[in-house]
Amino acid sequence: MDTHTFLLHLLIILITSRVMAEIAVRFQVPAVIGELMAGVILGPSLLGWIEPSTTIQLLAEVGIILLLFKVGIETDIRRLIDAGRQSLIVALGGFLMPLISGFVLGYWVFGFTALVSMFIGGALTATSIGITIRVLGDLNRQHELEGQIVLGAAVIDDVMGVILLAVLYEFSVSGGVSVINVSRVLTFILLFFLLAPIAAKFISLLIRRIDNYSDIPGLIPITIISLVLLFAWLAHVVGAPELLGGFAAGLALSRRFFLPFGVALHTDRRFAGRIEMQMNPIVYIFSPIFFVTVGLSLNMREIDWSSPFIWVFALSFFVVSVMAKFAGAMLIKAGIRQRIAIGLAMVPRGEVGLIFAELGRSTGIFNMEVYAGMVIVIALTTLLSPFALKWFYAHVGSDVDSPDARYISDSQAIR
Repeated sequence: MDTHTFLLHLLIILITSRVMAEIAVRFQVPAVIGELMAGVILGPSLLGWIEPSTTIQLLAEVGIILLLFKVGIETDIRRLIDAGRQSLIVALGGFLMPLISGFVLGYWVFGFTALVSMFIGGALTATSIGITIRVLGDLNRQHELEGQIVLGAAVIDDVMGVILLAVLYEFSVSGGVSVINVSRVLTFILLFFLLAPIAAKFISLLIRRIDNYSDIPGLIPITIISLVLLFAWLAHVVGAPELLGGFAAGLALSRRFFLPFGVALHTDRRFAGRIEMQMNPIVYIFSPIFFVTVGLSLNMREIDWSSPFIWVFALSFFVVSVMAKFAGAMLIKAGIRQRIAIGLAMVPRGEVGLIFAELGRSTGIFNMEVYAGMVIVIALTTLLSPFALKWFYAHVGSDVDSPDARYISDSQAIR
């Protein structure tokens, strides 16, 4: 691609994604849906102006890594202490049930291979913490008990989802399921998560010291992006997807991060806040490129929309993905209305689900019909939660803190 053509394409991608995101938010739809639609409009599905070239794909890869960095740096693991075992129950149920039910439906009902079925189940597991936080914040419920449980569960979902993504990545590379390879990857991931925070802590101390003496602006974003790229490269070296490195870097630099077993790395909150503030504009530039690329990779014209397969596939997995998250919420001891609110908040897959789907497409695991079906399912779950939660709280919000939920509040007060 010529330089001037690439620059024009990049200009169109950035402007169109922003315009579509603004339109989506105006209609109370998550911005990620607007960015996805921008890719559909610009790509072969509609206008055919832009194709996902190698250069754009590389920028999208950077966008994924920085997006997972943002997820990591916003992750508040201390919420797990506040919400306690209720978050753990919701997270484990909401992770295992979509994974198992998605695999069973894909393997035994639709007749897919084990690898395709595992990727489908994996795409249904993780909850989009970004969308969940946004919706609960809009409703002023993020500090309520059900909000704390949901956010704590979403944190666990994110961590387990990224680890599952690394395992599925290994399957896609090796072309099959290998217990030895999985054990090796999990061992490397465990060591990576244990050593990365320590390395990031010392590097951040060095950055902070240099920043105190530097008169040239831009030190923090340059060094932090270098750190994220280093972690992404190391993740690839140990056999995990590069985006795992971005997530680990964000988690390690989070002002709310602490190591297990009470061994804390006391982070300077103001410095961590400066990192987050200065990195956000860069993330906001690159992450939309990833979502637009997902839309560009989806050629709607190649799909036989008259075939019942795509509709049966999308509807079946949509129902499974919603019911499985609700099943996880129903496992805790709380009032039925509170459990419904938690289940609704755990439904959106958003950017995390799209990362799974894109990995399945790029590695050749998903054909175009399955990929399109998964994008439809992820988009529907992302759209459902904001509208359903707003309707739910508008009609039964005052009854959410029911007497049946008092058990959780009492146990939290005792802690």
